[in-house]
Amino acid sequence: SSMRVDYYVRETLFEKFLRLPPKFYDRHKTGDLMARATNDITAMRMMFGRALIMAVDASVLTVIGISIMIRTIDLRLTLVSCIPFPVIAILSVFFGKMIYSRFMAVQEGFSKLSDATQETFSGIQIVKSYVQEKGEIEKFTNLSEDYVQKNIRLVKLWGMFFPLITALSGVSLAISLWYGGTMVIKNQISLGDLIAQTSYVGMLVWPMVSIGWVVNIIERGLASLRRINQILEEEEVPEVKTKEKIVELTGNVKIKDLNFTYPGAEVKALENINLNISKGQTIGVIGRTGSGKSTLARLLTRLYKVPDGKIFIDGHDINKIPYEVLRKDMAMVPQETFLFSTTIKENIAYGKSDASMEEIIEAAKLAKIHDTIMNFPQKYETIVGERGLSLSGGQRQRVTLARALLMNPKIIILDDALSAVDANTEREILEGLKSYMKQRTSIIISHRIIAVKDADLIIVLDNGRIVEQGTHEELLRNEGVYYKIYKRQTLEEKILSENE
Repeated sequence: SSMRVDYYVRETLFEKFLRLPPKFYDRHKTGDLMARATNDITAMRMMFGRALIMAVDASVLTVIGISIMIRTIDLRLTLVSCIPFPVIAILSVFFGKMIYSRFMAVQEGFSKLSDATQETFSGIQIVKSYVQEKGEIEKFTNLSEDYVQKNIRLVKLWGMFFPLITALSGVSLAISLWYGGTMVIKNQISLGDLIAQTSYVGMLVWPMVSIGWVVNIIERGLASLRRINQILEEEEVPEVKTKEKIVELTGNVKIKDLNFTYPGAEVKALENINLNISKGQTIGVIGRTGSGKSTLARLLTRLYKVPDGKIFIDGHDINKIPYEVLRKDMAMVPQETFLFSTTIKENIAYGKSDASMEEIIEAAKLAKIHDTIMNFPQKYETIVGERGLSLSGGQRQRVTLARALLMNPKIIILDDALSAVDANTEREILEGLKSYMKQRTSIIISHRIIAVKDADLIIVLDNGRIVEQGTHEELLRNEGVYYKIYKRQTLEEKILSENE
């Protein structure tokens, strides 16, 4: 049954992780979440398994033993023999609270250790590039020492508690022999009764000793259960409740007086954004780093909570559109790519597992990655490694782009999705996507003019505000922020071409 509890909690916790909003992952580290999903669940399973069995076993033996002593020997002798029991109960409560708090500290230490290990493995190339192996070893050693010290504090407490319980069980036996011997001398009970009494008390030694084990395991389990409940009590992405039946999107987007501030931040990431995008229109978004470009993309895909009445798709408030519909008809290719540790084919087909090989190849061709894949020995069956590290940054971005294109969305958002490829490759990819984008609403976010210059409408963001909008030619004539970016990038390209 404890394994069933383990299975249920583990599955429930994993499902909960998938339903939590991005802001949750902004506040929690991967190592801490991994510790809760492994170590804490194991401690909880021990509580519902071994501790429960031991508690039932001890309780049954104690009740039966005391009942037999009262009925067959003597009530007074039985009560005197049970004098240590209240002391054991008080000690269990006292030590239980201390074990709980110290085990919480142990688990938090393990979370920090797991997080540091995971972070080092993920950034191993950076660690080696900057020759920081000694620094990472020192950091790991400090965390390990802290974890060991917290465990030692817990073990010391347990080392005091268990002998105390054992000693008190011995006291109970000694009291039985002393008081029972007195009663035998006074002929109040027979010698046989005394021998039987001491045998019964001896049988109760194990239940009394097991109390220490049970308290230890239960307090550890409760500490872990609290850490798991902290996750389960987190606010999920709310379910959409609407009378309207929305089954698909066509691609008309309207943004009205949108303001947004990240949780915990004081400065607005976006301020007074107004924009109308018609179905099939291509919109370019450009601006300096930190101007709010990616924030706009995250809100359009509802990765963060959008204020009501600010973003509409096909006339529907985005908060009223079911997630399944939004995810089905809208795709975003982020700048920070992520590939799973599987084949290129499975990575491209991640959002459409029933896709045919022809569809996968067509998406790869649109993303200009097909020829590269065909040069690999295993072609589409090539394993990309953890996070796709066996591929270059540009190759990972193009595989990610192919994954989004395969979804055939009504709205596609490219959030600096080709920043890792060179300008010529980016030009080729965008040129090849023109006919694809004509059939759907497209939002191209980039820091390069070349990526957005052919858009039907270009908006320029600066400090979270739209400071300019228009076509490429109109914005150049205005000689504003866009014009300055254009001049700078043109000069940079000229210098690079001369150096070549």
